Amino acid sequence: MLAFDRNKRLLLSAGAAGVLAAVLSSCSTTPTRPVETPAGTGGPVPHPEPPHFTGEQPPAAPREFRAAWVSTVANIDWPSRSNLPPAKQQAEAIAILDRAKALNLNAIVLQVRPSADAIYPSKLEPWSEFLTGRSGKEPQPAWDPLQFWIAQAHARGMELHAWFNPYRARHSAARTPLAKEHIANTNPQAVKTYGKFLWMDPGEEAASQHTLNVILDVVRRYDIDGVHIDDYFYPYPIEAPGAPGGEAAALDTPAWQKPELEFPDQSSWQRYVQGGGTLDRASWRRQNVDKLIEQIYTGIHREKAWVKFGISPFGIGRPDRRPPGIAGFSQYDKLYADAETWLQKGWLDYLSPQLYWPIAQAPQAYPVLLDYWLGQNTRGRHVWPGLFTSRTADGSGKPFGQDEIQQQIDVTRSRPAAQGHVHFSMAALMQNRGGLYDRLKSESYQSAALVPATPWLGDTAPEAPTVAVKRDGKAVCVALGPVKNAARYAIWARYGDEWRFTVAPATKNEVVLADLAGVPARAVVVTAVDRVGNESPRASARL
Repeated sequence: MLAFDRNKRLLLSAGAAGVLAAVLSSCSTTPTRPVETPAGTGGPVPHPEPPHFTGEQPPAAPREFRAAWVSTVANIDWPSRSNLPPAKQQAEAIAILDRAKALNLNAIVLQVRPSADAIYPSKLEPWSEFLTGRSGKEPQPAWDPLQFWIAQAHARGMELHAWFNPYRARHSAARTPLAKEHIANTNPQAVKTYGKFLWMDPGEEAASQHTLNVILDVVRRYDIDGVHIDDYFYPYPIEAPGAPGGEAAALDTPAWQKPELEFPDQSSWQRYVQGGGTLDRASWRRQNVDKLIEQIYTGIHREKAWVKFGISPFGIGRPDRRPPGIAGFSQYDKLYADAETWLQKGWLDYLSPQLYWPIAQAPQAYPVLLDYWLGQNTRGRHVWPGLFTSRTADGSGKPFGQDEIQQQIDVTRSRPAAQGHVHFSMAALMQNRGGLYDRLKSESYQSAALVPATPWLGDTAPEAPTVAVKRDGKAVCVALGPVKNAARYAIWARYGDEWRFTVAPATKNEVVLADLAGVPARAVVVTAVDRVGNESPRASARL
């Protein structure tokens, strides 16, 4: 017998539950007006009309990875400034998660290691100054920010991916002395000065091993859904010792051609050569990074098979494979990041190439770059591109038009092999820059969506849930029996002749579906979904 436990109720209003499902490539239905990318580099992309789901049974659950990066470095997204009281930091985190949930995002990519430091208690690295105001300073009163973010994300039915910067040891925005337990002090040979940064040398085995240890420590101790690393491998080249860094300049086509300061890895390079190494220096650098990528992937899944590994490299591919007309910075030659190899070796579960240029910018056209990465995906991994959402009405010299991000989402949805995207960063959505949040909520994300399944990490579906419904005032209560290995429930509710979709965490044993314009949900169809997206057989109930 199912009990309606008032202490574990989840109220889903018509708005929070989502109304009409967005047009997703994995759905069994199609939009009433197809999305087509214009010939060439593209012009305005027609926005698809939302579908209406009717019939005796609802379609397959919509699936799309909808995420946002939350940067802690330099306090870009969270916390708003360093050394805030923990209660204020928690309130800001909840505001971000509530905003993301209201927008029907389903994942947050939280930066937990900005510069060989931590926003969680660690025996391997010091507390980050971006959290507490000083490197190595513990929060007062003590708390665990990562655990808090995980619990709060999961309570909203969202995934939490822990984002690590693999090699950066000190950011130019840092202001306080490094703690004594920082790797620059405990193993100075492994850390090099490069412009205004400190950087762990990928050629030093101790540096790579340290990064691997840090990542696996988090995998073991925390209930994260994914490990994520960004585009900082060897550092972006800079022109002079006083330059702040070249990552921003890399987005500008001519900048990558300027004279560069050589990364100071002479000692590790000479050790390799003297040890009988036969690779040229560029190939050796790529090999150093390749080894770490493979070790991270195998190490994560040795610990927890369901934790996804994602990488967000710079968005332009290696020069010898680029489509005609594509030009710009080469991560292959400059960052020594062979992302194509990682994708084709299957050393990652999802790739989020940073496609930070507009659709109509011919040398870096968004649709052309997206198709390039999809073409490299011979192992069928997930490709969820990164979008430069923060450039929307940002006051820079090259802001995006108000419709650019929506059009990029539409282009992505028109490619069946691309089932998701990631916004950089959450700040733009929190600020509703250019009204983008409002438009995404009303037009692009009109209902919830499940994260696409990752069957190579496991393909055993959970059992179907037990479902019962009853009327309670101006709502319908849905009681759900517990299901082993379930992470969330996918719920279709029928209002009149139309089906509406929502997602709820599996920790809830009751979901409350509010009436929609006075119309109650007369029927529900529910599946249990596990950590890698496998869906159970359907269970249904009617009033």
